[in-house]
Amino acid sequence: MKLRRILTVGLIVSFALASGQAFAAGNAKVGAKTYKKKCKVCHVIKKGKKPTIGPNLFGVFGRKAGTAKRYKKFKGLKGADWTWNAAILDEYLANPKVFLKKRGRPKSAMILKVKKKKDRDNIIAFIKTLK
Repeated sequence: MKLRRILTVGLIVSFALASGQAFAAGNAKVGAKTYKKKCKVCHVIKKGKKPTIGPNLFGVFGRKAGTAKRYKKFKGLKGADWTWNAAILDEYLANPKVFLKKRGRPKSAMILKVKKKKDRDNIIAFIKTLK
């Protein structure tokens, strides 16, 4: 009886952890709403559209940093040695200033910090859809 209870609890914990991993991937639909609240003021997301304050985020996922087409305002990422992926975007969105300082890059013009991990995950899930 005791062994059955332990196994049951173990299975419940395993399922909870596995489902938590799935949720960590973010929700693109929620991310689109979060993008509109936090990012839209500076970034456009339509293919071929001229950048505004910040670079166009269309196709940014998987793109080498500092290579946004038609974006000439901030050259601090020119020659950067990373590609925008989920882990890099998560760290950058959490605190752009600290992220760039750790990599020896000039200060970012981006001042927004997305403090909540859930919000960052959702924004990243949305950005992945912009292809």
